[in-house]
Amino acid sequence: MDLQKPPTGLPEQQPARQSPEGCLVVAVRLPVRIVVLVLVVPVRMVWDALVVTGRFLDDTVFRPVGRALLWVARAVFVWPVVGLWRYVLVPLGRALGWLGNVLLVVPMKWFHRCVLTPLGQALMWLYARVLTPVGHGVMWVLRGVGAVLALLGTGVFAGVAWLVRYLVVVPAVWAYARVLAPVGRAVAWLVGVVATGVGVALYWVGRVLFVLPALALWRWVLVPVGRFLAVVGREVGQAIGHAWRVAGRISLAVGRALATLFRWIFVEPVRWVYRTVLTPVGHVVRDAVLRPVAEAARGVGRAARLALASARESARQARADFRRMLFGEPERREAVTRREPTARETRTLGSSTTALTKD
Repeated sequence: MDLQKPPTGLPEQQPARQSPEGCLVVAVRLPVRIVVLVLVVPVRMVWDALVVTGRFLDDTVFRPVGRALLWVARAVFVWPVVGLWRYVLVPLGRALGWLGNVLLVVPMKWFHRCVLTPLGQALMWLYARVLTPVGHGVMWVLRGVGAVLALLGTGVFAGVAWLVRYLVVVPAVWAYARVLAPVGRAVAWLVGVVATGVGVALYWVGRVLFVLPALALWRWVLVPVGRFLAVVGREVGQAIGHAWRVAGRISLAVGRALATLFRWIFVEPVRWVYRTVLTPVGHVVRDAVLRPVAEAARGVGRAARLALASARESARQARADFRRMLFGEPERREAVTRREPTARETRTLGSSTTALTKD
């Protein structure tokens, strides 16, 4: 069984066909790519050089300087503000809060409890016992007066409405239906006929003077020019992308060549000089000069420490002799019997050193 053939019943997928390119595209592509490559290669090389320089400056200059500036800003601005907040503003705020509580809150509570509360209770009693009954009576009187005025107003309104209906509304409706409506329809028909004629005339004038020339300009001038410019723009874009990639490879090759040249001209000679000249000379200097000098320095230091120790001991002895000469020998204190027995009088099972258990 052939595994490369598709299953029965499934159509084979045909490879996508590329549309054939015209002679204009082929004629534009090659010179455009050559010109763009010549223009893009220096730009790409300068760009790569700037990128490498920027990374080097970022690693060696900008980051350390930024960290130093951050530390300086923290030391100049943040730490003083934190210290001011912690050791000045917070204690001051607490003191002001305590003072406000003592001078405002406590008196206001006392005033509310001893003055405002009794006054409010008295006003509530006055409202419930005096103002409410008086208000109810006044409202009852006003309701009666309002009912009388409402009856009078209803009658007057009905009469005025009847007069307005038969003196104004009915004649106006008759005039609109019998006179204004027919005249308006005739005027509207006449205006519509005139507007239709004028619109048809303006349509054909605009079509002949503007639409047909604009359509011809679009079809025979702008469309071909647009297609040509589209082809040129597409080819320029593709050429820029291709030239940018090629310029990147050229820049990479040039960079590697310069790096190799720098390595063989500078790095390798410096490394060879360091390995074959400076390292043996350094070992010789270390073994022949530095180590003996270090040993001699250590010996001088030990001698100086011994001399200082002997000088301090002599000075201490001289002070002690001078003190004995002036004040005499100091009195010796009597030896106090220690609680623990000495080595000769050790504890046994039959003896004790405490006062309660002695025989």
